[in-house]
Amino acid sequence: MRNAPGLVGRDTELAQFDVWLRDAASGSGRAVLVEGEPGIGKSSLAHAAVAAAVEQGFSVYWAECDELAQPLPLQPLMYSFLTREAAEPRLETIQQLVRGELTDAADPIMAAAEQMLALINELCSTTPTVLVVDDLQWADTSTISVWDWLARLVDRTALLLIGTLRPVPQRDELTALRRAVRAHNMVRLEGLPNDAVRDLIARISDHAPTPGLLQLANEAAGNPLYVTELIDALTRSDRLQVTDSGTVDVIIAGPVPQSLIAAISDRLDFLSNNARNTLQAAALLGVDFQVDDLAVVLGRRVPELVPVINEARAAGVLKDMGDKFSFRHPLIRQVLYDDIAAPLRPAWHRDAARALAEAGAPIQRVERQLLQAFSVPNPYPFDESLLTWTVNAAPVLVAQAPRTAIVLFRQAIKQVPASTASGGVLACRLAEALYRAGEAEEAVHIATRAMAVVTDPDLLVDLHWTAAQSRAHLGRADEALEALDEAHQLAEMSPRQRARLLVMTARAHRDLGETTAASDVAVKALAAAEEAGDTWALGWSLHVLIMVATMRGEVAATLPLFDRALDVIGDDPELNDLGLLMQINKAIVLGELDRYDEALTTATRVRQLADRTGSLVRLAQAQSALGQLLFYVGRWDDAQAEVETLPDDFKDPAATCCDRGIAALIAFHRGDTATARQNLQLAAASAEQIGNRVVAPLALAHSLDRETHNDPEQALAVLRTWLGSDAEDLSELEDLLPEAARLAAHIGAADVATDTAAQAATLARRSSVPHRLGTAAYCRGLLEQDPLLLQHAADRYRDAGRPLLRARALEAAAIGFAERDEKDAARKALARAGDLYDRLTANWDLDHLRAHLRRLGIKRGPRSKHRQAQTGWESLTPAEQKVALLVAEGMSNRQIAEQLVLSTRTIDTHVSHILPKLQVKNRIGIAHKAAEQTRDGS
Repeated sequence: MRNAPGLVGRDTELAQFDVWLRDAASGSGRAVLVEGEPGIGKSSLAHAAVAAAVEQGFSVYWAECDELAQPLPLQPLMYSFLTREAAEPRLETIQQLVRGELTDAADPIMAAAEQMLALINELCSTTPTVLVVDDLQWADTSTISVWDWLARLVDRTALLLIGTLRPVPQRDELTALRRAVRAHNMVRLEGLPNDAVRDLIARISDHAPTPGLLQLANEAAGNPLYVTELIDALTRSDRLQVTDSGTVDVIIAGPVPQSLIAAISDRLDFLSNNARNTLQAAALLGVDFQVDDLAVVLGRRVPELVPVINEARAAGVLKDMGDKFSFRHPLIRQVLYDDIAAPLRPAWHRDAARALAEAGAPIQRVERQLLQAFSVPNPYPFDESLLTWTVNAAPVLVAQAPRTAIVLFRQAIKQVPASTASGGVLACRLAEALYRAGEAEEAVHIATRAMAVVTDPDLLVDLHWTAAQSRAHLGRADEALEALDEAHQLAEMSPRQRARLLVMTARAHRDLGETTAASDVAVKALAAAEEAGDTWALGWSLHVLIMVATMRGEVAATLPLFDRALDVIGDDPELNDLGLLMQINKAIVLGELDRYDEALTTATRVRQLADRTGSLVRLAQAQSALGQLLFYVGRWDDAQAEVETLPDDFKDPAATCCDRGIAALIAFHRGDTATARQNLQLAAASAEQIGNRVVAPLALAHSLDRETHNDPEQALAVLRTWLGSDAEDLSELEDLLPEAARLAAHIGAADVATDTAAQAATLARRSSVPHRLGTAAYCRGLLEQDPLLLQHAADRYRDAGRPLLRARALEAAAIGFAERDEKDAARKALARAGDLYDRLTANWDLDHLRAHLRRLGIKRGPRSKHRQAQTGWESLTPAEQKVALLVAEGMSNRQIAEQLVLSTRTIDTHVSHILPKLQVKNRIGIAHKAAEQTRDGS
């Protein structure tokens, strides 16, 4: 990489970036952090890397973070893509989520972050990309989360991710970023050596410096910006002279700037008083500012500011940034801001907020001024206009950044009691913001206190909704029920409000496992909702009835309820989130009925809808459901790709437990115990959050963990922790029954085997779907040691489309036939079980089976072709082969995702699996090789 103009002394770093760019171009990306003090050259180094990337055909995006914009989520990234004209429907969705316009998203900012991840992923899938996030120390937490997620998965993409940051301020999020990129990807810039300082001065002044000038420059400690500002200040004050020998020297007479701040102040001294005063107002707005906002704050027209702006540009204080202006360096803005008397700053910020609010400026710009106004111990109070603005903007403030909204609401609520109209709204929104920010305990406190004085029925219902959700989150649904019982006694409730309270009550009963009470109240809520014509309450009532029926094992009875609920929801935008939840649950129910084609289609469709609407919570749940369905039908590679698509930070605890359980199960069955146990560790915190709630894949994985430790008794004990629950909840435990029966038979626990067989028979009587019939036959066959009954179970599992359970039943049948000395029947069952394990690549199960049968004198024979071919094209799964062939046809990852009805992240995961198997770095080359081998009949 050529040394960039003005960049000296960084040859080693530039050479390293050159290597990283080549790697990214070949599909092996990297995340890099450039750290150093202000002015050390972090941004200049990143600009040099960007210039080289542009020459090599990379797409480049540059995001700049601003100290005053920290409360505004994802702003740096959004602006970077807008300025590069990367606008598309997904980017518009991100903007709508951040502005709070998509009210159906459970957590708009998290949803916007996920959409941002998807956008960057799609851009990288078409063209090698460089994304720079400058000044990460000022980034909002959402931007840092996106950067962190990209850093953890960047090696799978054609992305060079660069972040620049200062050593201070120290933030926990930045410490996590440093850990994520690791030491070998950290570029720590120190001061330039003397030779480099000499070269820098020569480049600035066109002459080599004398020893005297170098000695003065040494006070800059090798900081390039400091050196540059110092030389510029000396030049402006005519303090430099060219000697007869052609070198440049400093004239000693008069004061010499002794610090960078002094040098910057010297630069500002050349401005007129009018320009300096105007720039101080601009400093209130941040490093970057809109000229319209500056005019509003100063109460002047834009044309009046033109001469001042031009003067500041000519002096090198401001630079153009397209649709806005920026201080040439943050420290210039800091000097101007610090010159404002400290007592005046919060008052000026408050006045600026009022002026911007009255001018109709975007909420984010008003909010950042208010936050600065109230950042001091004893701030000036809100006036009437700012209180009105805060009340009106409250829903958007909560949706965009609940933690910063909390700061404003706390300050505003000091001036207006909750018993007033404005105070009631603020208390209601404060409770909601606290719940969204994870402060459930305080949310309950604020909501409960407000309920005592708020009289508006709609606000009361909202307060109860927030309190009920918070209590459920805290595992105190019983308290929510008590509060809701009191709320039903309110005299002034409208039919609509009463219907909604009934819905909350039904949900509380359901959270407590009181299915009968939940059903009774949900029926009342349904009737009240129909009478009131409230589709919201109608939809949620049906949702509770569906959940109750599922808990009771009446799975087939839920399908008419789903159809009715989805018809009620229709295209109502307020019910989009409920519609997504309904479709996710319907996919799960269809899977429980062994209608897997319909289930997979439904889960795939709802995942795409959740992705498109920006609902991160529902997207995570849809992908979790899809991963579980794919696991059941034996598409383990696809299942693993789905559950690994989103990081755990974006999932609710139950989804994390399910996904990590699926990933651990696949790894255990394939003999990769290290990966399996890593997934169990990653699930631990989420499992603690959900308490006693059973998540079958995770429970099965923990049991298998003990079995792989040669401790079958403890493996069974893990499952017995959950079994033996009330029959009303038995359907939630049915996936545990086959494994419990197998382990009980293995260790001779006859009592457990008998109980398990009885539970399986109960489920089969309730719903005669194939896998339940198979489980009943399997458990009974193990109890009675009847290989014919076990073969019957295998046939039912085949009808259900569950290959792992079918293989388990055939394995047990083979053992049973072998113990009866019916070797031909044993070999046939063994061959079919082995083929199924082969297709799943269930190496642990296959080795376990062989060892068991070897002791009985039964051998399977030669390994199958599938087992023999574990390198090259033959080692790829059918899904991976399909992806490779489509890439060979010139399709992008996004086009492949659309054709195969999968997410682009899933396709990227497949590609990352293909790379090491064929030992070729270029994806297109792999696909061509695959196509060639296929044509040749390989």
